[in-house]
Amino acid sequence: MLEEVFINKVQDNGIVTVDLEAYRPLENSLFFDIKEGLYMELLLKEKEFKAFLSEVNWDIYRGEPVAIGCTSEAIVPMWAYMMVAEKLNEVASDIDFMTSEQLDVNLWKRNILSTDFTHLSNQKVVVRQSQQVPSELYIAITSKLKPLVKTLMYGEAGLPKVIFKK
Repeated sequence: MLEEVFINKVQDNGIVTVDLEAYRPLENSLFFDIKEGLYMELLLKEKEFKAFLSEVNWDIYRGEPVAIGCTSEAIVPMWAYMMVAEKLNEVASDIDFMTSEQLDVNLWKRNILSTDFTHLSNQKVVVRQSQQVPSELYIAITSKLKPLVKTLMYGEAGLPKVIFKK
């Protein structure tokens, strides 16, 4: 009886896989909605807004990334956002004017761009495909890896799409 031997060609092809999911921030950002400090959620009254800010428990934002915005149709002057930013500056790890989803993507992108990928120099690299990874992160990793790698691919190691080859 002949014994069949399976050869793992994917393992033997020398392709290194980069999974962008590995660079996702561990925690999602929080959202500070200025709407909560507006009169009838539509009008900003300075005295009442300052009183609202003085009553906020800022400790819940300690060490957390926080996005600042307003979910109502109110026209909010920029100084109101600046006041919130000043308060958060003392406690939050990151703050920005955007949705929490946008901030999460920005932090994810920062993680990718700050990673040292020199160990991938002159390697064949495939960036793993994932529906959970926003498009802008594929652009960021392409810019980061192109100067380093011999071949840049997208998809899965078994059937990648070649993006760039030196």
